[in-house]
Amino acid sequence: MSIRRSGESAGATALPDAIADHPLLRRAPPAFLPYIQLARLDRPIGWWLLLLPCWDASALASASMREGPNVWHLALFFIGAVAMRGAGSTYNDYVDREIDAKVERTRLRPLASGRVTPAAAVGFLVAQCLVGLAVLLSFNGLTIALGLISPLIVLIYPFAKRFTSWPQAILGLAFAYGALLGWTARTGELGAPALFLYAAAISWTIGFDTIYALQDMRDDAIVGVRSTARLFGPRVQLAVGALYAVSAACAAFAVFLAGGGWFAYAGVAAYATHLAWQIAQTREDVAPITALRLFRSNRDAGLLLFAGFFAQSLAFLF
Repeated sequence: MSIRRSGESAGATALPDAIADHPLLRRAPPAFLPYIQLARLDRPIGWWLLLLPCWDASALASASMREGPNVWHLALFFIGAVAMRGAGSTYNDYVDREIDAKVERTRLRPLASGRVTPAAAVGFLVAQCLVGLAVLLSFNGLTIALGLISPLIVLIYPFAKRFTSWPQAILGLAFAYGALLGWTARTGELGAPALFLYAAAISWTIGFDTIYALQDMRDDAIVGVRSTARLFGPRVQLAVGALYAVSAACAAFAVFLAGGGWFAYAGVAAYATHLAWQIAQTREDVAPITALRLFRSNRDAGLLLFAGFFAQSLAFLF
């Protein structure tokens, strides 16, 4: 009985890195809450960080074509990012359910706490993947082909922390992949600007996920989970600074290759300034709440970059 009551309480309570007053947690039927948490719908930063490379590439591609933004594509990418972020999180929690049960921050997750059975999680995973597939099939053939490759990266990620100190790099390859899809969906070809945007997003992802991993360094060391946060240790500020510098430089070069534009360069400058602000506060011993705040702030960093690209494409309508 005590285990059941604990599970029910956990289902009604926000997890440590969730938004405590998220409307879904307050208004959804109790039976839906474990699945909302499993898909990370109460933690929207995840789908934002998956979505923004798609939006960045789509907007910059529009600017390079001297055309306005394709709002329909932006809407499709939004739906796809929410669905595939949920699918990736469900798969990750399924693989990591035994490890999550040993880590303070993750022990109340639906699978780790037993509120969702493995079989139910698999069914939920399939449903989310079907939504993502429907979105992907709305694009051109090249984008569909590229999109069908990306799940291979996602399948590897949960196991990466078991054999490498660079699981954040695998995550970067997956989360940044939208930079390729956003560009090809708009242009029908894989251009050099897309490759540099992909590199920019990979470096960005490794940097912000290193900051995120600073929350778990003690528990990760106990259970043997590897991360760049543990690898960099006292040099974490320098390492994240280098990753962010590479990201900003690659984004700027992507703009150059796409034909430039003051608005696009202004977006890169604003993005780089925000990343510099994060670097100034990053330390090995940073408080977990600060690490989480810095990690979440990357939504704003990515939106600054997108705003510049979006404005550049809008400029061609006038």
